[in-house]
Amino acid sequence: MLSTLTDATTEHSMAPRSMPLSLVCVAGARPNFMKVAPILEAAKRHPAVRAVLVHTGQHYDEKMSALFFDELGLQQPNAYLGVGSDTHGRQTARIMEAFDGYLDSSPADVVLVVGDVNSTIACALVAVKRLVPVAHVEAGLRSGDRTMPEEINRLLTDQIAEYLFITERSAEKNLVREGVAPHKIHFVGNVMIDTLLRHRDLAATRPILTQLGLAPRAYAACTLHRPSNVDVMSAAENTVRALETLAKRLPVVLPLHPRTRARLEHFGLLERVRSNSSILLQEPLGYLDFLALMAQAALVLTDSGGIQEETTVLGVPCLTFRENTERPVTITEGTNQLVGLDPARIADATDEILAGRCLTGRVPELWDGLASERIVAVLAGRPSGSGAVRQ
Repeated sequence: MLSTLTDATTEHSMAPRSMPLSLVCVAGARPNFMKVAPILEAAKRHPAVRAVLVHTGQHYDEKMSALFFDELGLQQPNAYLGVGSDTHGRQTARIMEAFDGYLDSSPADVVLVVGDVNSTIACALVAVKRLVPVAHVEAGLRSGDRTMPEEINRLLTDQIAEYLFITERSAEKNLVREGVAPHKIHFVGNVMIDTLLRHRDLAATRPILTQLGLAPRAYAACTLHRPSNVDVMSAAENTVRALETLAKRLPVVLPLHPRTRARLEHFGLLERVRSNSSILLQEPLGYLDFLALMAQAALVLTDSGGIQEETTVLGVPCLTFRENTERPVTITEGTNQLVGLDPARIADATDEILAGRCLTGRVPELWDGLASERIVAVLAGRPSGSGAVRQ
């Protein structure tokens, strides 16, 4: 049956070991760093685990990457593969080739992947073909929308993973329905929330609101970057209308994702956004600044999965600019609501929030800052030796 870990110490962590488990943690995009940081920290405290970090370079901005590593206290990568951006197929292929070469010289007992980016499925495929067990953090999340590249990555990674670490109960139902053996599924909580809870007090000291001339609860924070929202002219124009609708009600702080900026500029929409005095365009923010911005916002408008989770823990209303979500617990228990792609729904939802009629929500089960400890405890109990599979 499903393993539910309510304490960081389990019978697995007490198993005798002849040598530390060699754990290779893979990160490829900025949200991945927030997920692997607490796992690497937990591994440092466990004598039965030796963890290394492989940065595929799927997303790389020198300034932003250095900032994230510094703010999260993240160790420098043991290997940087430098694959860069490309189409999904070519990028996935390049990651596989580079990671295969890495494992030639650095054997692993377990390869741990997080989330749903191309690096996740690419490195998982390389590992499983080498008979190295794969651990997938954030397993079982499903939007039901197979037009999303991330959904395909999630589905395929979960089919080949040996350890499936889930953040919410609905994920177990998804995995069992897809034929995953229940003993492989471990309910551990949410590593994104581990990072948030460890940095929330420090983020509260950041002067970002003063720098922007904003008062707490008097603005909206916004992130929009999904291909479905910005990659074609009609969708990008609709996204701009959504921003304008929100900006009629309160100032909108918009740290502009590089791909969003590029698409808006390509479609001739960037100047329209820039000319709106109620939309405060920003360069991408560091983790601490954006956490401070979210925590004090009246609401957040986003198409990001992780932000739906973070706003739930912060108790901040979240409007998700999508028709679906792979994180249903943020709706059933949290502060998130789907508003679809109709700007009019954003107007109605915003008016409700500003009138004080919004979800208060609660923190979901096991989102307590200890998910990474539980993950390491499970992995520490497997036999040592590359390729060994827990029975």
